Amino acid sequence: MADLARHDWTKEAAAIRFRDKAFIGGKPVDAVSGETFDCINPATGSLLAKVAACGDADVDRAVKSARAAFEDGRWSGRSPAERKAVLLKLADLIRANMIELALLDSLDMGKLVMDAATVDVPGSAAIFQWYAEAIDKVYDEVAPTGPGNLAIVRREPLGVVGAVVPWNFPLDMAIWKCAPALAMGNSVVLKPAEQSPLSALRLAELAVEAGLPEGVLNVVPGLGEVTGRALGLHPDVDCITFTGSTQVGKYFLGYSAQSNMKQVWLECGGKSPNLIFADCEDLDAAADMAAFGIFFNQGEICSANSRLLVERPIAETFLEKMAERARRYTPGNPLDPKSSMGAIVDESQTARIMSFIAHGRKTSRLVSGGERVRVDGKGCFVQSTIFADVDPDDRLSREEIFGPVLAVSTFDSEGEAIARANDTIYGLAASVWTSNLSRAHRVSEKLRAGTVSVNTVDALSPMTPFGGFKQSGIGRDLSLHAFDKFSGLKTTWIKY
Repeated sequence: MADLARHDWTKEAAAIRFRDKAFIGGKPVDAVSGETFDCINPATGSLLAKVAACGDADVDRAVKSARAAFEDGRWSGRSPAERKAVLLKLADLIRANMIELALLDSLDMGKLVMDAATVDVPGSAAIFQWYAEAIDKVYDEVAPTGPGNLAIVRREPLGVVGAVVPWNFPLDMAIWKCAPALAMGNSVVLKPAEQSPLSALRLAELAVEAGLPEGVLNVVPGLGEVTGRALGLHPDVDCITFTGSTQVGKYFLGYSAQSNMKQVWLECGGKSPNLIFADCEDLDAAADMAAFGIFFNQGEICSANSRLLVERPIAETFLEKMAERARRYTPGNPLDPKSSMGAIVDESQTARIMSFIAHGRKTSRLVSGGERVRVDGKGCFVQSTIFADVDPDDRLSREEIFGPVLAVSTFDSEGEAIARANDTIYGLAASVWTSNLSRAHRVSEKLRAGTVSVNTVDALSPMTPFGGFKQSGIGRDLSLHAFDKFSGLKTTWIKY
């Protein structure tokens, strides 16, 4: 990847064929209504494709396809070793098509193509490989009953899983859901975000090429309030797994209550705090990672460290370091390897971010950035932005912005830092910077967050669970614990 320049990526992009149909029963199909929606490149404003806009009838068709595939055992009836072989081949195909998949996500939602090529796509392949390798190592149980009794506890697939994923990491998030669900033997109906459906549609083709039977993975692009709602309300979906905003997550809980009480697993919003203590010995490293934690992927990350809490004695020094690093994150053409930030996903999200910045100008001290910019005279781009002296009750401190905007405030004691960090409706992630080992343990224990990163930010691995407390969601992605969402326990008790 390192030897590809902007003109190379641009040439590759021009040759891509966009998949614009739904993928149901192993085949690309138009929406029953014939309706489509526009897929727009946010870096240029140009139309990429008109994609099938699935409605109730299309979702029903996809669910029936998934149910038929589950019930006849074409996938659910295969041994773990057989499923493993197919998913390993799919991981290899993702790697083999890395350039195409990276470009699809970059063109679709504006992220840097180099980030997609070096982080997202390899990471997606690695997650499929991890779950493929894990599934034949998950054992059933025998309960310690008394003589004459044998109680076998088996883990079985649920059936049809509805997966609804966001636009910030389109391929990656789809695979976070699909990999453990498919490895367990479920059928999946995947609903990608309407802002970024293209890589999911290509993934479905690659899955069939890898040997996944037709009907096991279906993709229904469309609008959230139509396609997502239909999937959430469908009475023959056994489970919904969702990543997105807290507000929409609550909708899915309601859809479950209105329909068949399907299981609902949610990975929702965040307002993650990053605590910088004065005893941190390497403030430059802390500043490097604090900037990465909010400006990577244009700040469009649910676990972005969007609240920076700095101990007062080092506050101004650290703020100067942050301002210098913010200037390194400059919006540029997403296909240019020299760019350090890409485009915001669409006009609506850009306007939302700018509304927060306009608010911050009135209530806080603008340290850097704060402007919408154009690249090559086009696109949805926002400067990396830092506000200081942000009140803990201000909107900048409390609401998820989902953009490159950092809210900085100070604290005077460890207890105050913990209280301020926990004073949020969210509980997805947190970071702590300290050279005091006791403090690291003490503070991380008291922070109410699903992942606490010490002397780093947003630590992540397929080996560790990811998810949050409070209104950041229910359940965990990644690790072996993800299998809990896509399986049920069955006890068979035998008297002899």
